[in-house]
Amino acid sequence: MNEPASRFWEIAFAVYEALPRQGPGNFACARRALGLCEDLPPSPAVVDLGCGNGGQTLYLTELTSGAIVAIDRHAPSIGRLRAALAERGLGQRVTPLVGDIADPPLPPERFDLVWSEGALYSIGLENALRICHRLLRPGGYLAFTDAVWRTEQPPPEVKASFDLDYPGMGRVEDVIAAIQHAGFALVGHFTLPDDAWWDDFYTPMGQRIAELRRELAGDAEALAILDQIAQEPEMHRRHGDCYAYEFFVARRPGVPGP
Repeated sequence: MNEPASRFWEIAFAVYEALPRQGPGNFACARRALGLCEDLPPSPAVVDLGCGNGGQTLYLTELTSGAIVAIDRHAPSIGRLRAALAERGLGQRVTPLVGDIADPPLPPERFDLVWSEGALYSIGLENALRICHRLLRPGGYLAFTDAVWRTEQPPPEVKASFDLDYPGMGRVEDVIAAIQHAGFALVGHFTLPDDAWWDDFYTPMGQRIAELRRELAGDAEALAILDQIAQEPEMHRRHGDCYAYEFFVARRPGVPGP
């Protein structure tokens, strides 16, 4: 990695790792999505793929009574999750693992619920859906969020921004087609409301960027990177009607085991 790129990620991690969560979502949305999984076992086996710092993992500890495996490739994020679990006395319920969600170190047909917020796209949605299908027991549920377009012609600056990270981003209909092609039955879906972007994500991000600007006031390169990162919430403020995060819930066909 060259030095400018290395510095960007250093500053980006300093911003994102301090946030309650690393993408749009909130407790109410997690509860609504879980409500679509109507006949989960009383204590389901759950895996959270691409858990980040585990904001949604902690939601799941409140919304379910089962054991949870949380996987992310970024070791510092897993470290933060372990600390949060220890603080809350949840170390026996949640197993945090450093690992690649493209090749999770987990046995097949082990889980009643696969959960993933804003992470599956990073390994290609079609590939990710195959992995999730393999991890689920027959009758198990998949709940995940994915960015989707809400317009056929987004402004050039918006399209260029998403093309950097998610060039294959489609519409809701495209994601549903991918879900069905992967062998799932769609249970339901809904669009995350605007407060799911701001309350636990963009508002804390703005506060963290302000803190770092004060700490790094004499570092012109760092300040320029912070300005770049700050463009994301500002773009959503101006053009949030062009794209959305959608929560999808699907089910692997089959009869659940005992």
